Amino acid sequence: MLEPLEPLGVWEDPIVAEVRAARERLFAEAGYSLEKLGRMLREAQATSGHEVIVLAPRPPERTRGAA
Repeated sequence: MLEPLEPLGVWEDPIVAEVRAARERLFAEAGYSLEKLGRMLREAQATSGHEVIVLAPRPPERTRGAA
């Protein structure tokens, strides 16, 4: 009879871990307020010196059976 396999444990992706840590840090800086986080990110965007590109909204896609 075969022996059961040992559990491999949970694999942690280092990139995902880094992104999650950055998200937590930013959210903590904003006092866990989505409004404050949005203001902080817009301010950072405005002062970054990079051109901000705003695309026109795309028209909604028609689906089958739509009237």
